[in-house]
Amino acid sequence: MPLPASFIESIQQVQGFSKEAFEEVHASGATITSVRMNPFKKCSSQYPVFNVQVSTIPWSSNGFYLSERPSFTADPLFHAGAYYVQEASSMFLEAAVSQTVDLSQPIKVLDLCAAPGGKSTLIQSLISADSVLVSNEVIKTRVNILSENMTKWGAANVIVTNNDAKDFQRLPGYFDVIVVDAPCSGSGLFRKDPEAINEWSPQNVQLCSQRQQRILADVLPALKEGGVLIYSTCSYSEEEDEQIADWLVDAFDAESLRLKAEATTGITETQSFKHKAFGYRFYPDKVKGEGFFIAAFKKGSDQLPAAKTGKQKAKSGMLTIKDTEALKPFLKNAAGYFFFKQNDEVIAMPKALEDELAAIQNALYIKKAGVKMGAVIRNELIPDHELAVSNIIDEQVACIETDEATALQYLRKQEIQLDTWLKGWALITFKQHPLGWLKILPNRINNYYPKEWRILNK
Repeated sequence: MPLPASFIESIQQVQGFSKEAFEEVHASGATITSVRMNPFKKCSSQYPVFNVQVSTIPWSSNGFYLSERPSFTADPLFHAGAYYVQEASSMFLEAAVSQTVDLSQPIKVLDLCAAPGGKSTLIQSLISADSVLVSNEVIKTRVNILSENMTKWGAANVIVTNNDAKDFQRLPGYFDVIVVDAPCSGSGLFRKDPEAINEWSPQNVQLCSQRQQRILADVLPALKEGGVLIYSTCSYSEEEDEQIADWLVDAFDAESLRLKAEATTGITETQSFKHKAFGYRFYPDKVKGEGFFIAAFKKGSDQLPAAKTGKQKAKSGMLTIKDTEALKPFLKNAAGYFFFKQNDEVIAMPKALEDELAAIQNALYIKKAGVKMGAVIRNELIPDHELAVSNIIDEQVACIETDEATALQYLRKQEIQLDTWLKGWALITFKQHPLGWLKILPNRINNYYPKEWRILNK
């Protein structure tokens, strides 16, 4: 599908744009597949685990290009959260965060427009265990996939919320870092999604620019003075990129932060017209990836009071001593977590985040927090799937290693046959990665894979 002439004309003078090379790469039909491995779920035998050629993504510590696209749906490791399929250019978020934030310290991070979860899983891989990531999505229909992907990633220091940007003003000056991967006109996805070409128009670019300003203006009160804002789009239009950078400097006394991008990577460093704010553009004719823009800022001073934390209590049920004792055998380090009940389900979060959960819970609508352990009934834990695929489960929990065919049967929620001496609850694993729970009874094996997650195709 040819690119609109009005689009080409609109970006003709944008820094780094090369018309002939740009049009040629879009006409080529080339596709790029890239994944980012979960650093907390490395296979012991091979990393990464694919039956195709792999090469490293230069700006990502865990990112890989694949020579061809395998069937991810038919790969049990995909369902186990061993990796995330993510566009390579957007993985530069790792550089933006690691170069502007002291990741050795406990920090509070908000990923505002988080679904389906690519940037949130990346951020979680970077922050410390006693940091907290709030992964938010305003669209209710997209929150479930965000929660599912964060569950598969396995971390306990994540809270998934479903709120509008303005709702975060209830937490003034609370976050150390806010990431806004803003809704945009989508021109950076033209090669990957030709349908996006039909939706592009100069009018839509202007509407998106106005929406981006509204979102940023609504959420920035929640960023602390001196905190870091990372802004990104998948648009080539200056109205959504460099002009937004100038607006941030004007409206919020934001300081542009320059990032290091090796010249050999093909990333184009740009500067905005008015304030010379730094931005980083990814053109598919110059990098092995899709169109992307990213910029980082330090927030200037404001007069807003900081959010009060540490004096609120989470709205949750308490556990008995016997309940807590039933949980301990399932955890690597039970002493490092606090537990609370919601609807009879026990949830675990790092002890360092108890006050943070209370503050967020009292200000926002929470879809998911920490790791759901399951329900304690008659002093026995009926384990939840979240615990099975989490990073906090004890390695001594009974497990059964299985082959690919059996693993796929399990993921389709079919009946499976196993030769095992184990009884009761056990994990089914593939290449040492837990896929979920089985309950082994004298005459059958019950499959506890979540019905709503099962593989539907044959």
